[in-house]
Amino acid sequence: MNKLSIFSAVFFIFALAMPSCSPSKKVTRIDEKQAVDLSGRWNDTDSRMVSEEMIRDGLSGDWISDFVAAKGRKRTVLVGIIRNKSSEHISTDIFIKDIEREFINSGKVKIVQGGEARDQLRKERLEQQDFASTKSAAEWGMELGADYILQGTVNSITDANSKQKLVFYQVDLELTHMESNEKVWLGSKKIKKVVK
Repeated sequence: MNKLSIFSAVFFIFALAMPSCSPSKKVTRIDEKQAVDLSGRWNDTDSRMVSEEMIRDGLSGDWISDFVAAKGRKRTVLVGIIRNKSSEHISTDIFIKDIEREFINSGKVKIVQGGEARDQLRKERLEQQDFASTKSAAEWGMELGADYILQGTVNSITDANSKQKLVFYQVDLELTHMESNEKVWLGSKKIKKVVK
């Protein structure tokens, strides 16, 4: 056997043995509402906590009673774009779903679809005109229009030295009346984390 063959055989045996030498992972399932903060970055706990507090604050404003008095019905809200302007990757889709859930669970407002999901609904409605029975096809022009749109940003500042890091998040949301462009509610939530 030549040196190259011996080296190839030893390398192959070593490569096969490596997985058995590495430590095994242990995964533990925990309650989804349990706060776990491993890195100090934005996480599911922050998303849930911020959405609960901000929507509770937003729904306590006069805009709700003023609207009901004027129109005699529940307000309809479209949760629009929430921009991630922080220094990390934050899934704003999860945050938006947390916000929508809080609005719906309050029973005080109706939520309507926006963006790509609304486009998909309209495409399906169009296809129903050709492929569904006339009794079961969804009608055109029956969408519920939004009275208000909620938009916002997530910002962060990080300060660090060799032994610890401070991460500051600020979430700003604003609710705007669709017809008048009047901002009826401005909310801000701040989170500060020290990571050692």
